[in-house]
Amino acid sequence: PASVCVACLSRAPGAGRAGRAGRAALPAAVPGGYCLAQMPRQAPKVVALERIEAIPGPDGLSWHPVRMALGIRAFGANAYTASAVGDDVVEPHTEVPDDLSEQAQVELMHEELYFIAAGAARFTIDGVDYEARAGTYVFVPDPGSHRHAVALEAPTTVLSFGGPPTFSPSAWEWSVRAAQLLKRDPERARGILLDGLRHHPRSGSLHYNLACLEALCGNREAALAALREAFAERPALRAGAPNDEDLNSLHGDPAFAALLR
Repeated sequence: PASVCVACLSRAPGAGRAGRAGRAALPAAVPGGYCLAQMPRQAPKVVALERIEAIPGPDGLSWHPVRMALGIRAFGANAYTASAVGDDVVEPHTEVPDDLSEQAQVELMHEELYFIAAGAARFTIDGVDYEARAGTYVFVPDPGSHRHAVALEAPTTVLSFGGPPTFSPSAWEWSVRAAQLLKRDPERARGILLDGLRHHPRSGSLHYNLACLEALCGNREAALAALREAFAERPALRAGAPNDEDLNSLHGDPAFAALLR
């Protein structure tokens, strides 16, 4: 969003505060020691759902193997369509198959997120009914929950996404949430940033946003301490700091000038 401050978008050197429509460039290294410059580049894939093969399933359900078609490796992704009211759009199942070894069961115990892309569906999860119209998410966190959905309109399309609960959220999420609140609700912003730092203690952008918050609140020492951490983790953040309006209370401060060197 254009209103998001540069820090929450990783504070790319030289980037202006206004007009930012997306994240800054990724860091040079990713977890596991791989350098992005050495990773093979892959072209994006853009495909309409109707161009992905529809495989007939039981009770009128058609399965579109989205993950396989696009080559996604990070999570499961599928689409299901029903052409008639009452047809299945999610087959009855749990994510804990009882005909596999214990290790295989653990590997397949996925959280699942469904999105109704078109039409409407009635989900029955552990015996409780939920009606979901187009634009609705249905999240089933417990792999052992029995879930089933039928179409309430024709046609209905449901997208599904699944994977094991091992995902590590990016620090960007906390930064973006807090950035909107730095001036409007500083205490809530502080809570979000501190929570983010519990998950990502070495995030330069989170430390930088915390420095901006402390500077806006007149907390000089706390702001300088947070900047020190931010610059230690991401030295490139120094470039935008002299022109950052959130740090105006520090401009001209010798200690601030020393951190910029």
